[in-house]
Amino acid sequence: MKLTVKCTRCQKAPLTLTLLTAITLFFSLFSLSYAAKALKLTQKVNGDAFYSILNTGKLRVGVSLRAPWVMRDKQGKLVGFEMDIANQLAKDMGVTPVYKQYAWKKLIPALLKGDIDIIASGMSITPQRSLKITFSNPYASSGYNLVSNLNLTKNFSSITNLNNKKITIAAIKGTLSADIARKIFPNARLVLKNTAKEAASAVLSGKVYALVAASPIPEFLTTKDPHKCDMPLSKPLLKTREAFAINKNNPELLNFLNSWIVTHDADGWIHSTHEYWFKSLRWQHQVKLQPIKSLQVKSPQN
Repeated sequence: MKLTVKCTRCQKAPLTLTLLTAITLFFSLFSLSYAAKALKLTQKVNGDAFYSILNTGKLRVGVSLRAPWVMRDKQGKLVGFEMDIANQLAKDMGVTPVYKQYAWKKLIPALLKGDIDIIASGMSITPQRSLKITFSNPYASSGYNLVSNLNLTKNFSSITNLNNKKITIAAIKGTLSADIARKIFPNARLVLKNTAKEAASAVLSGKVYALVAASPIPEFLTTKDPHKCDMPLSKPLLKTREAFAINKNNPELLNFLNSWIVTHDADGWIHSTHEYWFKSLRWQHQVKLQPIKSLQVKSPQN
């Protein structure tokens, strides 16, 4: 007769072990899933502005009137180079652009307060601004250039002829152009004008030999009156680079903006758009004011 001794303790052990393992695995998977969802929610709600833009479906863009970057057409609609840029950016993100207009000096404060997601208004990259905000890669280039009266300078062999005490050079009062004119032409007599219109009139009428001004004033003058004035230099006296401005600590948004700029720089779209607004006046029938009258000149340091 064969006796079989059953150990109840041995029979229950595998079952207990299996149950504990299953419970442990369940809570581990639950914890991982919860953590992943929490991380995703944190990114979307409290993190990079890129996620909030996609979630809300709106890109809040800060602008300031400055021809031809941003202007109002005859119906009051915002138009200009930056409007084309921001509209295409929003389209490629699959969101709707919402424009908020500010005085120039209130753009950065509005960004820092979180009232807008991005500045697209012909803002030049400077170290001073970069202490507060982050710039994307540049997508436009402008600067300060020289425009001369053709009749008065027809016998000049170089711009050094302008550095003479008998020569008068105009600049707009309170702008960087006046400082540039003083530095490059210290011997010439500097004539300061209060507005872009006055400065343009001075060089066109022959009251001054030349004008130092921010882009696009020289380009507009030479395009509109090529028989009265020209730009004798192939490069600006001072070159600036314009870019998107966003708040710091938004790497995902910055990465998208830079990728977008690279893509549309490669396909030529940014270049052709810039040429239309800065190298021609085909758009002037759209706006309320003539280009020179509507210009608002700002120093890159402001």
